[in-house]
Amino acid sequence: MIKRNSKSFYFAFKQLSKEKANAVFAIYTFCRKADDSVDENNTKVSQKVSLDQLEAELRLFEQGKEIDHPMWLALRDVFNRYNMDIAPFYDQLKGQRMDIDFKKPKTLLELENYSYYVAGTVGLMLLPIIAEDSTLDLREQSISLGIAMQITNILRDIGEDYSRKNRIYLPESLLKSELYSEYDLKNAKINIQFIRIWELLAHRAEELYDHFYESIFYFDEDSRFQVLLAARIYRGILNTIRKNDYDCFHTRNFVSPLEMKKIHQATCFDMKGQVSS
Repeated sequence: MIKRNSKSFYFAFKQLSKEKANAVFAIYTFCRKADDSVDENNTKVSQKVSLDQLEAELRLFEQGKEIDHPMWLALRDVFNRYNMDIAPFYDQLKGQRMDIDFKKPKTLLELENYSYYVAGTVGLMLLPIIAEDSTLDLREQSISLGIAMQITNILRDIGEDYSRKNRIYLPESLLKSELYSEYDLKNAKINIQFIRIWELLAHRAEELYDHFYESIFYFDEDSRFQVLLAARIYRGILNTIRKNDYDCFHTRNFVSPLEMKKIHQATCFDMKGQVSS
């Protein structure tokens, strides 16, 4: 599932040990199913039914009574191997419910709160796997990475979110301060006002990426390179959008396989330099 739906994550996390990679893939599958419960159903009723079913299955899993399904069996193995916390899994579902009853965020703080539920939670789910032996509490850094990635998603998918889902994730306060209207968004207008809004959010994401980077050497030695690589590849989406003149409406913005390899090489070099110094 991760190979089909997220080539960037797969490229980074397949380089973990088999045990850790499988754990990451199992968690990704849960998050994907949660996301698909909303995105692949066309009505609020069907979306809620699908999420309610997934939450009911999660409650059975929490009680040690999981259904006989590959995802739940894989997650049971993850919970047996690592010191997992069930709370972020429930928070993830709460985030998906926020999309069902969608409300445009009024402020950047509201956007980051939403981003915690749909993406910061993923960082918390992965933390026991990639920082099993850490001497530092890395929850804040993991949440920062998740929020940074979600803001990156939002900046990449502005056009699709509006045209296909009728959602505007850009904070209302920023749109008003720059006098950028929904009419402008509908017409895919890329002007200086749009670019200022986009860059403000991009800079915030980059601050959060940097906050995560500062603690990379507190993650497990066998995991830090892969996690840093995933973060850098995802951050690369922002530079791709810049190179494409901020076209988030008609252009598919992604990090190419060639660029992934370049980021891989640069990350190898940087990690070796840090270790040797």
